[in-house]
Amino acid sequence: MFGFRSDGRKLKTIGPFFRVIPHVMKMRSDSHVYYMQDIPLTTLDEYIAKKEKEGIKISYMNIIYAALVRLLAERPRLNRFVMNGRTYARKGIYISLAIKKEMTDDTEETTIKLPFTGTENIFEIKEKLNNTIARNKDLSNQNSTDKLAKFLWLVPNWLMKFIVNTLMFLDKHGMMPKSIISASPFHTSAFLTNVGSLGIDAIYHHIYDFGTTGIFLAMGKKKKSYICEDDNIVEEKAISLAWVADERICDGFYYANAIKSFNRYLKKPELLEENITPKEDIK
Repeated sequence: MFGFRSDGRKLKTIGPFFRVIPHVMKMRSDSHVYYMQDIPLTTLDEYIAKKEKEGIKISYMNIIYAALVRLLAERPRLNRFVMNGRTYARKGIYISLAIKKEMTDDTEETTIKLPFTGTENIFEIKEKLNNTIARNKDLSNQNSTDKLAKFLWLVPNWLMKFIVNTLMFLDKHGMMPKSIISASPFHTSAFLTNVGSLGIDAIYHHIYDFGTTGIFLAMGKKKKSYICEDDNIVEEKAISLAWVADERICDGFYYANAIKSFNRYLKKPELLEENITPKEDIK
């Protein structure tokens, strides 16, 4: 039925501004907002060293990925999406991640999309993420996204255009098959990329018009950066995080508080060791 989706619940009680804005900014590419921040690594390094002594190997990626899952659980408006002028609360938390199977020019990239309830702690998230990455780095392994992409690659160009346009029409009107949504990395709460592993600084990556992605977060390489702490500017080892978000899903005040919450977890990763009860979005 038009407007009813397998991956989201239509919100009926949003404010007048957010009722109008999807009709002014109709595409996600119309509504990008950008934010860059440098994250000092001293606290993260201390936490990683402490966990290593306990026999637990934790990476920057594990901490940032877990903080992102926790953020979406505690700030549910970040997990909304807009489709065809309507705003939806997503059913479940999903984080997509691009993976390079081998660091060579000719090796293909793949994507994974992991589901979460929001109750998970950092250790549960780390295990799920690391196991999935290891499995998908196997050159002989093909996930559902790889199979869908390979199918589209094999068809003639005119047929590919028809299929993609048809899928976008079905998605727009709430008729996209659940199996396609499950396989699509673009139908996700957030997309995370670690471009630091490629040896470059964080980039602003667009969020896709196809699908329902609301946030794209890029991690950069380790570097020296000047950080302002208690009105003092100090040089510290840091990584940059670049955010691109859809401003139609919540206001700037909500986004700002979300960033503050995210930073709180990076300043004290021990908080991610707790299991929590996710907050619910409005009806």
